[in-house]
Amino acid sequence: MNDERAASCPLVAQAQGKYRSAGGNEDGKEAGSTTRPRNRMTTVPRCVLLLSLSLTVWSVPIDRNAPHQDAQPPQGQKAEESVDTGLYYDRYLREVIEVLETDPHFREKLQTANTEDIKNGRLSKELDLVGHHVRTRLDELKRQEVSRLRMLLKAKLDSTNTHSLQMDHAALLKQFEHLDPHNQNTFEAKDLELLIATATKDLENYDAERHEEFKRYEMLKEHERRQYLKSLDQEKREKEERRLQELQEKHRQHPKVNAPGSVAQLQEVWEETDGLDPKEFNPKTFFKLHDTNGDGVLDEQELEALFTKELEKVYDPKNEEDDMMEMEEERLRMREHVMKNVDLNHDRLVSLEEFLKSTEKKEFTSPKEWETLDEAKPVYSEAELQQFEAELLQKEAELSRRAASLRQEQELLNERSKALEAQRKEYQQAVMEMSQRQKNQQTGQGAPPPGPNGELQFHPDAKKPEEDPKGPVSQAIDAEAQNVPPAEPPQNLPLHTL
Repeated sequence: MNDERAASCPLVAQAQGKYRSAGGNEDGKEAGSTTRPRNRMTTVPRCVLLLSLSLTVWSVPIDRNAPHQDAQPPQGQKAEESVDTGLYYDRYLREVIEVLETDPHFREKLQTANTEDIKNGRLSKELDLVGHHVRTRLDELKRQEVSRLRMLLKAKLDSTNTHSLQMDHAALLKQFEHLDPHNQNTFEAKDLELLIATATKDLENYDAERHEEFKRYEMLKEHERRQYLKSLDQEKREKEERRLQELQEKHRQHPKVNAPGSVAQLQEVWEETDGLDPKEFNPKTFFKLHDTNGDGVLDEQELEALFTKELEKVYDPKNEEDDMMEMEEERLRMREHVMKNVDLNHDRLVSLEEFLKSTEKKEFTSPKEWETLDEAKPVYSEAELQQFEAELLQKEAELSRRAASLRQEQELLNERSKALEAQRKEYQQAVMEMSQRQKNQQTGQGAPPPGPNGELQFHPDAKKPEEDPKGPVSQAIDAEAQNVPPAEPPQNLPLHTL
């Protein structure tokens, strides 16, 4: 897939913003792309299907010394891989879209469809007209995805020691909303409809999730601060409180921040980033300069790039008092502010027409003063903080119980190990004794046992055979006598008469 396709998609832009907020590099290089026809009806509808494709990098303020966008990368240099949307089914989504884009009929329908056709499932019905090789490949992708999910479910069940010989995979697969669990072998229109709807919902809800995560981050930071102060004695605590207050005050001492999307803010970018004369500021030229991928619209990343100068006034990663997590939340607030006032059709893109209309509003030249996070009301209330701390205590208690249970199991295992070791030694001793008795039987009862290598050994305590007092000669005569049979009476002797 070519990288320029995703730039016109609001949901792709949102996915890119999601990656950036999760820790992506703000100074990513601009991807080379070709200019596409600037037709809103042909670019916006494709966004829902092109959710995760070609998310290589986000836009940055234009660099006038950079090579031309159409310049080809050096030979042998590999194109950057697309940025992951963060969806757990990201790979499946990408592969399905790539396969669908290879079918000329579906590609043509996609070009002429509108956003409603995609969201209400009409475009999904066009799946029946795609080529056989496309359907075969989609079927294969779905079977692979089902197999992957089954492996994940099995791993989850194994980790929770839940074993079932009669596992209902269809019921378990209902946990995943991006595919039809009742048909696990073929990719049908229902699968495409579910995939589009799920990805759209997940990406649209991401901004709200980011705000919630930031609020929990701020509450955790305040909780840790209070716990740290409680651990100090009164003198050190007062000293630390003064230090923290000085840091907060130092953070507040920053230059004035222009309202995002105002003429003052855009002129500052025009002058400092683009290097142009502020007196010659032209909204239409400004729009084209910062439409870095040439798709005719400003996506969320191209807008966020415009706020870098304003954010640098408040946040510096080298300063202890500046929190980079707060900077990203500030960037998100600025982008939402501009979208709310400029994006008239709520497609998460700013067209040239919308941009020029915004410059005619009163807010463009006379905006309200922008309040940064440290000036606006807190993102959480004291009641929410107390509830959050109660949840932390509950989790800590649960972790303590689990730790105690693990210690008990460890002690039982140690005792069992000791018992098995003692039993092993008993078996070894019994085997040695049996082996010794067998050797004694083989060498005879009177013979001394041989040494470890079979050699003869001297045993002073061994009993010597008793000597016969008759001596060896008498012993020989007796032995011979014992072997001589009894004498018979003589035969045919002469008779003597008296």
